[in-house]
Amino acid sequence: MTATTAPPRRGPASHARADRTGRRRSPVTWFRGGGLSNLVFMLPLILIFGVFSWFPIVRAVIMSVQETNLVSDPTFVGLDNFRQVLADPLLGKAVRNTLYFAFLALLFGYPIPLVAAVLMREVRRARGLYSALAYLPVVVPPVVAVLLWKFFYNGSPTGVFNTILGWVGLGPYPWLQDASTAMPSLVLAATWAGAGGTIIIYLAALTSVPPELYDASEVDGAGLWRKIWHVTLPALRGVLFITLILQVIGTAQVFLEPYLFTGGGPNNATLTVLLLIYRYAFQNSLGGDYGAATALSLMLAAVLAVFSLVYFRLTRSWSTS
Repeated sequence: MTATTAPPRRGPASHARADRTGRRRSPVTWFRGGGLSNLVFMLPLILIFGVFSWFPIVRAVIMSVQETNLVSDPTFVGLDNFRQVLADPLLGKAVRNTLYFAFLALLFGYPIPLVAAVLMREVRRARGLYSALAYLPVVVPPVVAVLLWKFFYNGSPTGVFNTILGWVGLGPYPWLQDASTAMPSLVLAATWAGAGGTIIIYLAALTSVPPELYDASEVDGAGLWRKIWHVTLPALRGVLFITLILQVIGTAQVFLEPYLFTGGGPNNATLTVLLLIYRYAFQNSLGGDYGAATALSLMLAAVLAVFSLVYFRLTRSWSTS
C-alpha cells in the first residue's frame, strides 16, 4: 500500500498568497481572514471622518452650483457661480497677491528654519533653551502677535522699527499703509510666527543623522558648510520636500495676516484668495454669497490638488533615492 498524505490546510497566509496570484476572495475567506473585525474597528473612524471631512466637502460641492445665503431657499444656478468668480476683476489681483506672498514666504521663510536648525544642531550647550525660544512664537496667540507686530509697524517716527532705522538716518516708513511695503511686512510677521514649528521638525530629523558621518567628514577636513552640504542636506532631503509642499499649500491659503493686519488694503494690495472667499461669504450682501464663496474654494482646492500631485510625481525618485 502506498501512504497518502492529506493536502495542507490553507490558512490566512495562503489565502493572501492566492489573492496575490489573482484569485478573487470570497465572503467566507474575507470573514475568516479577519475582515469583519477590521471593519468593526474601522467603523468609528470612518463615521467620524465622513461626518467631519467628507460631508462638508459634498455640501460645498452642492452649494457651489446654488445661489444661497443660508437664509432664503437655495436656487440651482449650475455653473453661474464659477462664471461670476472668473469674471470678478478682483480675482486676478487676489491670485497675484497670493503668489507674491507665497514667493516671499518661500524666499525667506523656507531657508531660515533650516539654517536655524542646523546652527542649533552645532551648538553644544543650551540647545534646549534655543529650541524653546525658537518655538515660543508658535504658542503666542495670533491676536497677541498681531497687536505686537502692529506696535512694531507703527508708521509714525516713534514706531519701534522706524525708531531703530532712524538711528542710522532711515525712515520713517508707512509699513502697513503703503502698497509696496504692506505685503513684505506681512511675510515677515508670518515667518516669525510659523518658523518655530518647522525648526522643531528639522531638529527632530537631524537626530536621525548618524554622528559617525560628521566625525568622518571632520577627519577629512570638512568645515561647517561642507558638512551641511554633503551630510546634513542629503539626510534631510525627504523632510525638505515635505516641508516645501506644506509651505506652498499653507501660503496659498494665507488669510490670518491680511485679515488681521490690513483687511486686504491698502487699495487691495494684500487681498488674497482666501480673503476674497471671506468677502464673498460675509461682506457682499445680507447673509453672504455662499455659492460664489464655495465655488472659489473648490477652484483653489483643485489647483492645489493638481499642484501637489505633479509635485509628488516629480520628486518621488529624488526624495527616496
